[in-house]
Amino acid sequence: MSEYVQVATGGPSAAFFDLDRTLIAGSSAFTLARAARAAHLMPTDELIRDAFSAAVFKMRGDTGRDVAAEARDRILGFIAGRRREELQSLNERVIPVLLGKIRPEARRLLDLHRHAGRATFIVSAAPAEIVEPLAASLGMTGGIGTRGVIVDGAYTGELDGPFCYGQGKVDAIADLARWDNLDLAQCYAYSDSSSDLPMLNAVGHPVVVNPDSTLERHARAHGWPVVQFRQRTRIVARRVLTTIGAVAIAGGGFVAGVNVGGRRPRLI
Repeated sequence: MSEYVQVATGGPSAAFFDLDRTLIAGSSAFTLARAARAAHLMPTDELIRDAFSAAVFKMRGDTGRDVAAEARDRILGFIAGRRREELQSLNERVIPVLLGKIRPEARRLLDLHRHAGRATFIVSAAPAEIVEPLAASLGMTGGIGTRGVIVDGAYTGELDGPFCYGQGKVDAIADLARWDNLDLAQCYAYSDSSSDLPMLNAVGHPVVVNPDSTLERHARAHGWPVVQFRQRTRIVARRVLTTIGAVAIAGGGFVAGVNVGGRRPRLI
């Protein structure tokens, strides 16, 4: 049985959101590392390394390294040998900080999808023990994160299911779609990074948010909506695309700063 069956809900359509630089400004990695350091679960040198990596990620996005392998090894290395309750205990430090980084435009998008009767999910390489409560705090349907094998209450350092990065995100949402009877052709996906091209290509309504250069070129070449989010703004949405049915968000680009294959949008 799928490890994602517990987040299944009724309905044919869902919206999948990347976390870092999409739902939130910047990277969640440093927030998690800082909380782990405060809880004496991480030495200072690792915190400094993660702070540098987070800064580079925020400024440059995907750096072209084997990011998937690096991220996987760091996450599994961090949790190996630790007890599940240790990781869960970080939530009281991590969740409030991440909630403070949620982009106002992202909150508006979540509201639009909820009002359309559509399930909403975070899909992130971050540990499921962080992603799931963050999604719950935002009123989302669920969170899909990286899971580690647990034996006798402790993590073994091995994966339990797909690593939720790149193609792994597609495997995770396809698994969910089978259990939840979702039609991916009716689903939406949001991301800033070219590493998420597999997930964006897997759904019928891909939307790119503050994209890196590779993803922006791909989006414009394929006519995908390009959305520019500010970190903070008083007015969240300027326009919601053309045809909105009684309970449906119109397909294509929508929300503040939408631009389909043309010039960069002017923000409010």
